[in-house]
Amino acid sequence: MSERFDCDNCKESLYGRKYIQSEDRPYCIPCYDSRFANTCDECKELIGHDARELFYEDRHYHEHCFRCFRCDRSLADEPFTSQEEELLCNDCYCNEFSSKCVACDETVMPGTRKLEYSGSTWHESCFICNSCKQPIGSKAFIPDKEDHYCVPCYENKFAPRCTRCKKTLAKGGVTYRDEPWHKECFVCTGCKTQLAGQPFTSREDSPYCLKCFGNLYAKKCEACSKPITGFSGGKYISFEERQWHQTCFTCSRCSTSLVGKGFFPENEEVLCRECNSDL
Repeated sequence: MSERFDCDNCKESLYGRKYIQSEDRPYCIPCYDSRFANTCDECKELIGHDARELFYEDRHYHEHCFRCFRCDRSLADEPFTSQEEELLCNDCYCNEFSSKCVACDETVMPGTRKLEYSGSTWHESCFICNSCKQPIGSKAFIPDKEDHYCVPCYENKFAPRCTRCKKTLAKGGVTYRDEPWHKECFVCTGCKTQLAGQPFTSREDSPYCLKCFGNLYAKKCEACSKPITGFSGGKYISFEERQWHQTCFTCSRCSTSLVGKGFFPENEEVLCRECNSDL
């Protein structure tokens, strides 16, 4: 008499029947499926031993149940995305959830390089300088209304240019007669010393430091022959066509200050009352 060969679960004979062995124990097909097969997350039916089974994040599916929740396309051999428990093909996901490039109006596919600015999205290759038309990428840029410029193009197009060297003035600088200058370009017309932050004056629209202006254009003191500029509140005395620093306006004989006093001109001299009476 032959030895019995039964299903480990239902104990029915397996002679002449298909069976599956698991952990060294034989099972008839119905028992194997009921005991070990997974339940399809979509149709809730068992996934039989002879069916192609697909799974994603602990969820199991029949091959024909593994489909896009929007367009019903099979995802068995297609890239897909999960959105709040729903499986979506890339096309449906992009149409519903992906941004569109504001330059070309095409969908920005997941995983592609993109740039986002002020609530808008661009393909990296579509975000270009409005002037040179080259992709800006990760470089610095400057927005101007609806346009965007790389820094060199913006400076070349919009930045003010120095009145002297004609090169762009990116930041800082000096304004003189409503015109922009680089600090290093704004110099005295005479000695070329930089005037930024220094007192200066001008003649015929040309700027001068006080020393050069005094040497070139100011009248000279009759007493010390130095320039009389009148800058910084300096006071001077003028008589006929002659001028004196206030401190230099003294009697030609006794050196007494004549400021606020009567004086007497005597040829090239000016005299106080006492010295004049001695004549």
